[in-house]
Amino acid sequence: MTAGLIADMTRRTALETIAAGSAAPLAEAAPTAEGRDSLTVRLIVNGREHGLQIDPRTTLLDTLREHLDLTGSKKGCDHGQCGACTVLVDGRRVLSCLTLAASVRGPVTTIEGLAEAGTLHPMQQAFIEHDAFQCGYCTPGQILSAVACVREGHAGSDDEIREYMSGNLCRCAAYPNILAAIKDAARQMRDKA
Repeated sequence: MTAGLIADMTRRTALETIAAGSAAPLAEAAPTAEGRDSLTVRLIVNGREHGLQIDPRTTLLDTLREHLDLTGSKKGCDHGQCGACTVLVDGRRVLSCLTLAASVRGPVTTIEGLAEAGTLHPMQQAFIEHDAFQCGYCTPGQILSAVACVREGHAGSDDEIREYMSGNLCRCAAYPNILAAIKDAARQMRDKA
């Protein structure tokens, strides 16, 4: 785009253009009853495919919570600073409050989809066994980030775990128990693999 074209765009037009352009294979623009454009977005969440009509500006977090009724991911700061909204997209940690749903590529895993066949994931079980939560608000994001931390190979030492989990805040300060849970689950995850 040229600088002159960008200068003539409104914020809304720019966001819609960016959202539609970045998600072209997965989204199609269509006007809503209010005259606003909406997108048809296809997301695979916890192994199920969903076709949704959403505003192009809708975040992944709001899509999960408001359109799919998956309320495990929490809206903490809504600025990407606390990690309460962490989900996995194609196995990688993503702050869903900063991610446009229309830009998502790959399957999404939320806390609701982590257990398999009614059996808790080793990280979920370890958080329970080590009492790695108090109020529990940050726990879904902590668990998903911890799963990614282990899978990424960053659970080799206490300091490494602390560093790679530093994007997830616990206002109750359950950090020693979170660290113990991650170390325990990491051993189980390695044994299972």
